Amino acid sequence: MDINHTFHTEQTFKLVRAEHLLALVVMAGLAIAHFGELNLGRFIVAFALIDLIGYIPGAVAYRKHGGGKLPELYHHLYNFTHSYLTGAAVVGLWFLATGHLEWAMLAIPLHLSGDRGIFGN
Repeated sequence: MDINHTFHTEQTFKLVRAEHLLALVVMAGLAIAHFGELNLGRFIVAFALIDLIGYIPGAVAYRKHGGGKLPELYHHLYNFTHSYLTGAAVVGLWFLATGHLEWAMLAIPLHLSGDRGIFGN
């Protein structure tokens, strides 16, 4: 990979997936270790909103249109909600709104690392 060839080789793809799997395992371990301190309701909402906004609308539209080409809006929604930059912004706003860090915030990077580590997106 270089600036002109931004695709992964088979080996670099596997390394990136391994990095995401490691992040997934570490964050899942932290969530489990601090389960008693974790606001489960907030965790579930934060985890689910990513797909409720970024995946489900496109999946419904895809099936509704018989698998044809979708408007770009659905791709943009998916890419926007499944971005670490967006996730960091949401966690930052969450922190500003509550005034403290909480274990439920792990839901966002946990979801994103799981998508990339398990499914390879």
